Amino acid sequence: MSKKTLVFGASIKPNRYSNYAVERLVNNNHEVVAYGSKSGTISGVEIDTELLPYKDLNTVTLYLNPTVQKEYYDYIIGLKPERVIFNPGTENDEFYKLLDKNNIPHEASCTLVLLSTNQY
Repeated sequence: MSKKTLVFGASIKPNRYSNYAVERLVNNNHEVVAYGSKSGTISGVEIDTELLPYKDLNTVTLYLNPTVQKEYYDYIIGLKPERVIFNPGTENDEFYKLLDKNNIPHEASCTLVLLSTNQY
């Protein structure tokens, strides 16, 4: 079953985990949208550099450090995803509390590991 996923903090650099995540999500037949600071394409997915009102998101998977995340709290909560994944290095207690207040499940995990173990 496809889980529409926003890769938040996507990078066109091929050695970045966010880049691998887009590629692996596409290869696993998930619908993918991506937001990053620089435009480009990964596995046919355009990286948006504007905050768009994405609809029907199952997952937001974060690839931004906690200090940078702060400016996006309201935006991500407003998207009303079914869950937010905090990949290694993105863990953020302050954001966890805000997500809890808004009844948005979250987990500190690794998108790549979840995909490779069929737990995504």
